[in-house]
Amino acid sequence: MMTTRPTSNTLATLTLSALSALFLTGLAPQALAGTERTPLRAATLPAESTQSAETARVIVRLRTSSRLASTLSAGTRATVAELRQAQALGSRLGLTLQDGHSIAPDMQVMTASGMSSATLARRLAADSEVLSVHVDQRRRTHAAVSDPLYAGGSGFSPASGQWYLRSASNTLVSAINAETAWSLTTGSAGVIVAVLDTGVRWNHPDLDGKLVGGYDFISESVIANDGDGRDSNPADPGDWISSTENSSDATLKGCGVSDSSWHGTQMAGLIGASTNNASGMAGLGRHVRVLPVRVLGKCGGYDSDIIAGMRWAAGLTVPGVPANPNPARVISMSLGYPESDNDDVPDCNAADAYSIAAAEINAAGAVVVASAGNDSRKVNKPANCPGFIAVAGLRHAGTKNGFSSLGPEVSIAAPAGNCVNLGGECLYPILSTSNTGTTTPSCHTHTTGGSDAAVGTSFAAPLVSGTAALMLAANPALTPAQVLSLLKSSARGFPSSGAGVGVSSCVAGISTDQDECYCTTGTCGAGMLDAGAAVRAAAGTLPIARIGETSTRIDLGSATLLDGSGSSVAAGRTLAGYGWALGDSTLARFNGTTSGSTASVSALGSGLVAVTLTVGDSAGASASSSAVLRTGPAPSATCGTDSSDGAGTPAATTPASEDSGGALGAGWLAGLALVTALLAAVRRRARA
Repeated sequence: MMTTRPTSNTLATLTLSALSALFLTGLAPQALAGTERTPLRAATLPAESTQSAETARVIVRLRTSSRLASTLSAGTRATVAELRQAQALGSRLGLTLQDGHSIAPDMQVMTASGMSSATLARRLAADSEVLSVHVDQRRRTHAAVSDPLYAGGSGFSPASGQWYLRSASNTLVSAINAETAWSLTTGSAGVIVAVLDTGVRWNHPDLDGKLVGGYDFISESVIANDGDGRDSNPADPGDWISSTENSSDATLKGCGVSDSSWHGTQMAGLIGASTNNASGMAGLGRHVRVLPVRVLGKCGGYDSDIIAGMRWAAGLTVPGVPANPNPARVISMSLGYPESDNDDVPDCNAADAYSIAAAEINAAGAVVVASAGNDSRKVNKPANCPGFIAVAGLRHAGTKNGFSSLGPEVSIAAPAGNCVNLGGECLYPILSTSNTGTTTPSCHTHTTGGSDAAVGTSFAAPLVSGTAALMLAANPALTPAQVLSLLKSSARGFPSSGAGVGVSSCVAGISTDQDECYCTTGTCGAGMLDAGAAVRAAAGTLPIARIGETSTRIDLGSATLLDGSGSSVAAGRTLAGYGWALGDSTLARFNGTTSGSTASVSALGSGLVAVTLTVGDSAGASASSSAVLRTGPAPSATCGTDSSDGAGTPAATTPASEDSGGALGAGWLAGLALVTALLAAVRRRARA
C-alpha cells in the first residue's frame, strides 16, 4: 500500500526539479486535565434587571411617514424645545422618556430610568411609528493580542511576526483578517479540530489547555517509532531517519536521512495556540480545542491508517478502536502524495477510499480540509478527492507560491509562507509551535525566520481549518457544504498585478513546474481566505456569544475578568440577556453576578476549568460559547520526554462535550541529499 508522509518545514521551501513532491507538516493537540471531565452546563439566561438605578439608552429610528419623524426632522434644525416633542412617543406607551441627541432626520437617542436597555428597546419596537430600535452600546477599541510573537518586530524572529493573521494590506495582500474574525468570536471549546499528522508535543506551553485526548493510528511499530503499533497515545516521539535506517532498514530504506519535523505540533499551534496570555504566539482559534490523531511517523504513513484516523476523528466506528468521546467538527490534514502526471491515470473519484470516507464524515457533520501539495503541479491526493476542501498556498503578495500545487480541485487559497529575500532571515515564514530536538524531543520552541523557517501548503490548510472552526462557533448548525460555500463566497479576489516582471497567470492541468504566478479561480480556488468575512457570513441572523478575557490563566487567589460585551446580534435585534456558568465549581468561582455582560472568576484550585457564556436576542434566539481557563500554575515546560511519551493513555485527557499539504514522491527521495545541501540558497529564492 502506498505510504504518505509530511514534509519537514525547512524542506517545504524547496522547488527543485529533483523533487517530484514535497510533503506537508501538521500539529497535534494536547489533552485537557482530568478536572475537565465535567460536561459544560447550559447557562440559563437571567431575568432582566429592574433596578431603579439602571438607565436604559437606545437609538430610535422612526418611520418617515410618522408625525413624530417630522417633528424630529424639524428638531434637528430648530430648537431643543421642538425636539422634546418626541416625548409623545413615551406618553403613548406609558413611559417616561428623555430625549437625547439627534443622529439623523429620523433617528435620535432616547433614555429612560428604571429598566434595562433591552426592555426599553422591546417596548419601543412595538409602536407602529417606530421603524427600528437598537441598544446604544459602548464600544471599545480592539487591542492587539498580548502574545509577543504575534506582532514581531525588532529582536524577534521572524521580525514579521504572525503577518498572515493580520488585516490585509498593500504589502500583506494574502493576510486573512483574523482580527476582524476575533471581533465577532474567539471560538468555542465546544468546537474541536482534529489534526491528522505526526502527533503532538504535549508539554509545549502554547498548547496548554488546548488539546483533547487523541489516538495513535500508526499500525507498524517501525514507522510509529514508539515501541508499538496503534494505541491511545498520540504523542510525537520524533520522525527522524538515520543514515543507517535509510541505507539498510527493511521498512525505511530509501526514505532519506532527515531530522524530526514536529509537523503535527506546528499544525496544532496554528489552529489553537493559547492566545492573549502574554506569551508565545497567537492561535487562530483562541478557544477552539485540538484533537491530535497520529497517522504519520517515520517515512510517512499508510492510507489505511490515515483513513481510519479520519473516520475515528469524526466519531465514526473503527473496528478494534475505542469510540472517540470528542468528535471533531473539522478535520485538518496537511499531508498527501502526488498522483501521476500521466493524463491516462484518472484523478481521485467518488469510488476512492478517501472519497467514501469523506462522504461519511461530511454526512456526520464534519468538514475535511487538506493541503493541495508542494510539487507545483497537480493537486495531490487526498486533497483532489471529492468531499475535501483543498487549499493552495499563497505568497504574502497574493500570488501562488512557487511550490504550491494547483488545479480545478482547489477550493480556496491561504498564506503558505515565502522568503522574498536572497540573504538573511526569511521575511515571511509561517510562525508556529515546534521543538528543538533533531531526533528525540528536546525543548519547546517556535519556528523562526532562520534555518527552520516554515513554509509550505501544510501551513495554509490549518488556517482554513481554524477559520472553519470559528464559523462553526458562530453557527454550530452549519453543514460541511454550507461551510465550503461560505468560505468561497466570502473569499477576496486574487490580485492580477504587482508581482513584478515575468509573472504570468497560473495554468491548470499541466505536467511542468509552475513557479510564482497569478492565481485564477480555475487554479487556486474561489479566492483568498478572509476569516473575518467568513465568520460574519456564517453567523447570518444568529446572535454570537463572544468571550474575551483579561487572561486565559488565573493564579490561585487571583481573578480574571471575562468580558461578553463583544457579543453581537443581527441587524434589527438587541441583546436580551447574558448568562455565565462554570464547568467545575471546585476549581473556580464567580465573584458577584453571572447575569451581566462581564463576570469575574477566581481560582480555587489548580487545573483546567470550562466557562460558558449564553446570550439571547430580542427575537428569542440564543447562542453559547465556551472557553477553557488554566487555574493555578501552568505545568512546567520541561525539556525532553514527558509522561505522555510512554505507551498508553496520555497524561492528560479531556471530557466529551499527511504530510504537510503535499506528498512525498520518488523523485523527492532520490534528491533528498542534494536538497539538503542546497537548502539555504533555495529557501531564500525570491520567487518561491
